[in-house]
Amino acid sequence: MLLLIIRAIYILVCVSAIATFAFNQNSGAPAIVEAHPVLSFLIMLVMVLSFLVVDILIPRKRVEVISAVYFGLLIGALLTYLLNLSLAPLFAMLESMHAEGAAFRGVVALMAVLVLPYVCIAFLLQTKDQFRFVIPYVEFSRELKGGRPMVLDSSALIDGRIADVIDTNVIDTQFIVPGFILQEVQDIADSQDKIRKSRGRRGLDILKRLQQDPKVEIKVHEAIEDREKTVDQKLVDLCKEISGRLVTNDVNLNKLAGVQGIDVVNFNDVANALKPKFIPGEHIRIKIMKEGEGQGQGIGYLDDGTMVVVENGTQEIGKEVDTIVTSVLQNSAGRMIFSKLFDSRAS
Repeated sequence: MLLLIIRAIYILVCVSAIATFAFNQNSGAPAIVEAHPVLSFLIMLVMVLSFLVVDILIPRKRVEVISAVYFGLLIGALLTYLLNLSLAPLFAMLESMHAEGAAFRGVVALMAVLVLPYVCIAFLLQTKDQFRFVIPYVEFSRELKGGRPMVLDSSALIDGRIADVIDTNVIDTQFIVPGFILQEVQDIADSQDKIRKSRGRRGLDILKRLQQDPKVEIKVHEAIEDREKTVDQKLVDLCKEISGRLVTNDVNLNKLAGVQGIDVVNFNDVANALKPKFIPGEHIRIKIMKEGEGQGQGIGYLDDGTMVVVENGTQEIGKEVDTIVTSVLQNSAGRMIFSKLFDSRAS
């Protein structure tokens, strides 16, 4: 709302200022403006408001990009000045020796003005991830709680729940997909095994869905290939480099990252944390679906897929029964509830 008010004030100021300049005979405007005040007013207004249009068309701006362009211009201008200053004695000697020396000096100065700022801007844009530490504002914003980027591994993409979680507006941060992870998912999608192939394609579909979601800022990170390191170690190193959090469902990678001090988001843990809590003594009504591994055990499932093991439930297979929770086993792999048949006579 504040930005809309600022834009409205900006338009009013531009219209009033340009109208005063174009239609006031004593404003000191050029003769062509005084001869065609209406046309001059419209041309200047369009030129000024074009910046507003660009601002509206590019709503999501990145501080590091703007900073790279800004510092690139400054460094390019400085290098141009220093180059002309250092070549001044040579230009003076050429002017004294040849009539075309002054023209040669102008050509060099023009080329320096055109080339050096562009080279500096392009270099900083290509290396802005390493340049970020120079800009205190960007570094401080990255250290804010909850603002660190999330690095996705192949298991998180193939799992697919990341897209559903983002749709709930719970997560609002940048997502990083390393280039080697993208290649790994592509290799899985090209596999001859039908199951692996479908899993790989689902991972690519999830990535495309994330890229098309306007609420998500997702970036493919191209790092220098190091064939001596495993994929897991490269993920951990990348998280250390960008101070990111790792998103994975891989238990071994979870342990490796935890040992090296990397924060890990495991969607199995997230799903378990959001499931209803049961404590020993609570009642659960459940339909026993099949026989369990233990003697006399029956197996049923809650609506969220949680397995419930019922003691002496074999005889009740296919029926809905009331049970009492005896214990709950929960870890990153999932949750299992143990219960026994409820005896109404005992109560």
